[in-house]
Amino acid sequence: MSCGFLSIISSINHDFKLAALFMIFAIMFDSVDGWVARKLDRNDSLGFGKNIDSLSDAVSFGVAPAVFLYSTINTTLITIQPITVIISLLIVICGVLRLTRYNVIAEKINTKDFIGFPIPGIAFIISTLYLSGLYNAYITLILAAIVSLIMISTVRYPKFDSIPALAVSCILIVLLILPVSLTYFGINIPALLLLIFCLYYLIINLVKNYA
Repeated sequence: MSCGFLSIISSINHDFKLAALFMIFAIMFDSVDGWVARKLDRNDSLGFGKNIDSLSDAVSFGVAPAVFLYSTINTTLITIQPITVIISLLIVICGVLRLTRYNVIAEKINTKDFIGFPIPGIAFIISTLYLSGLYNAYITLILAAIVSLIMISTVRYPKFDSIPALAVSCILIVLLILPVSLTYFGINIPALLLLIFCLYYLIINLVKNYA
C-alpha cells in the first residue's frame, strides 16, 4: 500500500519512471506477504490479513495504475482526456469488483485458480509497457480497458508458481531496477521481456478458456 501511494505521488509529480517502479515494488511485496505471514504462523481468524491485503491491492493495483494512466496521457493528449478519465475509472471499478468477488468466493469454491485476471497484472502491464519505451497512449488505453474487463470475467487463471519462470522474472526485475543500461534502439529489454511474459499469461489462459 505504501508503494502504491508513493507511485500515485510520483505520477502526480510527473516522475513516471519512479511511479512505474513503485508499482513493481508493490507487486514484489504483494507476492511475498502471504509467505511471510505463513512463516510467522499468523493467526488470522478475524480476517485482518485478508482485508488489509485487499485494501492495499485496491490502492497499489487499482488507483495507482489509474492515476498513472491519466497522468501520462493527460500531459500529452488533452483531446482524449474524457476517454482517459473513463478508462482510468474503469480500472478502479473493475479492480475493486475483482477484489470484492475474490473475498466473497475464496472460501466457497474448490479451486486454486484465480477467477478473472489477477489485479496486480494490470499494474504490471502498464508499468512494464512504460518502462520498455514502447508506451503509446492509444494502445495503452485499449489494453487497459480490455484487461480491466477480463479482471471481472469468469476466465480462470492458474496461480503463477512455476519456479523457473519466477526465477527468470526476479532476475529481470532486478536488472530493471538496477542502474544498468540494457536498452537497445530505445527499448528496455528486461521491461519488454516482463511485459511479454505477462501478456502471454493473460492471452494463453483466455484462449484456453474459450477453446
